[in-house]
Amino acid sequence: MTFKLSPSSLNLMLECPRCFWLDKHKVWSRPAGIFPSLPSGMDLILKRHFDKFCEKGLLPPELCERGECKNFKLFHNPELMKDWRSNFKGIRWTDKEGNVLFGAVDNILTFGKKLIVLDYKTRGFPLKEDTHEHYILQLEIYNFLLRKNGYETGDFAFLLFYHPKEVQETGEVVFNTDLKKIKIDVKNAETIFSKAIKLLNSDCPDKCCEWCDGK
Repeated sequence: MTFKLSPSSLNLMLECPRCFWLDKHKVWSRPAGIFPSLPSGMDLILKRHFDKFCEKGLLPPELCERGECKNFKLFHNPELMKDWRSNFKGIRWTDKEGNVLFGAVDNILTFGKKLIVLDYKTRGFPLKEDTHEHYILQLEIYNFLLRKNGYETGDFAFLLFYHPKEVQETGEVVFNTDLKKIKIDVKNAETIFSKAIKLLNSDCPDKCCEWCDGK
């Protein structure tokens, strides 16, 4: 039996191996909560926003005004980016046994010959010190996939956070932006993927969480 994994499914494995096993073996899936539509709407608008600057060979002000992005450019390959952003395609890699790992990116920067992952996050409140830590594995997986597809990447990626600042008299909502440069390790992504496949090819874990107890 082969399996198709994504950053979200690997995060589930880290949270509860039993929920992960039951889901991927199609025995039972953890109920999905109500997902707010605002982040999805913001994600689409931000991609269009960045694409307009990409067509002009420029960076948007959120990036060009920051020293961390000096000498960076937006990756200009519309057709490829369309696939890489798609939740149905994404960047993917198949191992020797036929297991698939895939992920859909928000955007890609270039720094010389290297591709640098840029991911957008919409929040309701300013960042805490450890906010970015929740997304490190996701960024590591994207970089791992790019390298498996023959691309060179750096040892870091960017998270760009948007959170509301104020509502102007005209009714327009102004957002603050925070850019975080994140050090990544692609070996960690490979290790966790291998651990997940090994787990799925073993018996169902006994230890339950509040979700899978009794399932």
